[in-house]
Amino acid sequence: MMIPHNRRRFLGSTATAFAGLLAASCAPAARMTAGAGRAAGSGVVGPLKKDPAGVLDLPPGFSYRVISRLGDAMADGGTVPDNADGMGCFDLGNGEIALVRNHELRPEQDGGGVAGPAYDTVARSLVPLPGGTTTIVLDAATLEVKREYRSLAGTIRNCAGGITPWGSWLSCEEDTRTPNGRINKEHGYVFEVPAAAPGLVDPVPLKAMGRFNHEAACVDPATGIVYLTEDRDDSLLYRFLPEHPGELARGGTLQALVIDGMAETRNWTGADIAVGVPAAARWITLDDVEAPEDDLRHRGAAMGATLFARGEGIWMGEGEMYFCCTSGGAAREGQIFRLKPALHGADMLDLFYESADIAEYSFGDNLTVAPNGHLIVCEDQYTEVVDNHLRGITPQGAAYDFGRLTMQTEPAGACFSPDGRTLFVNAYSPTMTLAITGPWPA
Repeated sequence: MMIPHNRRRFLGSTATAFAGLLAASCAPAARMTAGAGRAAGSGVVGPLKKDPAGVLDLPPGFSYRVISRLGDAMADGGTVPDNADGMGCFDLGNGEIALVRNHELRPEQDGGGVAGPAYDTVARSLVPLPGGTTTIVLDAATLEVKREYRSLAGTIRNCAGGITPWGSWLSCEEDTRTPNGRINKEHGYVFEVPAAAPGLVDPVPLKAMGRFNHEAACVDPATGIVYLTEDRDDSLLYRFLPEHPGELARGGTLQALVIDGMAETRNWTGADIAVGVPAAARWITLDDVEAPEDDLRHRGAAMGATLFARGEGIWMGEGEMYFCCTSGGAAREGQIFRLKPALHGADMLDLFYESADIAEYSFGDNLTVAPNGHLIVCEDQYTEVVDNHLRGITPQGAAYDFGRLTMQTEPAGACFSPDGRTLFVNAYSPTMTLAITGPWPA
């Protein structure tokens, strides 16, 4: 179920694997200093227009349609569960595309009647733990829902993840619980879900990719290396070197990023890292990666690994990737880093953007790279009353408002259709998946 044709294409010509998905890169240009971003980014798409339905304000010319909601009946007899989070979009061929959507559910929450193959169950029952993924198959031209069903079950808090060049979604558990009377197995793993899977997959934890508070993943199509973020205040950035690129279940080596002379990048108590100044990175190999004590980040830091402030969404552009650090920066409103892997020589990391104020950008979580080279970032604030936006970031590092979710929840799972015309995004709770179209800026 790993789409053999796509795998052969990946192994034979990895450098072009994302060509149909990402039409342009976030190429470097003149860097903005922290605090100058919002003014320089204003006017990219125009002021937001109030949504009369009270869901999502968008710029002039843009509109959305709801393609899936909490409680909708699915083809497998279940219903759409809540807490829709990270998501990826895939070309299935034959005029169909698929969205594979995470559901960040805890053991005590409702799984929408899921039944069948599951990684773990509630206590000693046959009831799967509610976390996992659903798949929505759409007509690529009309965006009509053709079928919707569960594709991964028995996991906990599937927060974000990432697409692979061979046509699968890596669904990540942001939870490191151990057997406790309510659950039976250890959690904190990555699971692979082929986009073409017609129903529940055999849930195999990719244990060599580490057991920790996983957030998101992305694959460099030039090498098959997987990069992984961790949602902790003292998180690390990881990479997984597969023994066989494109076949992650066959094992590999887990490493953590080190910037010599830079113990951390959070800028909480001083100027640890400046915007737009690249630093050479190296990687250290970790051992005991299943980490029964949930101490992988502590052991990595003791070996010299550099700390990040809550690594979250990560997405591959062309030859470079971007990842959010939710609470990083002097204002603790969020940072975005860029990593450029090198086939020869040192990888380079730079602080691409740092927010200076809550009104500019606040607590970026999931993100994606748009076909025009901009970033689209989903905010996830923790205030009592939230005012979460979809923020755009230009290739020059300037922030602007692309959308405002007027529901009291977070936007999540932003991803583009393979043709670049539609942005899909979730409202976290109650689950609502939206398809956004309009005049994307060049």
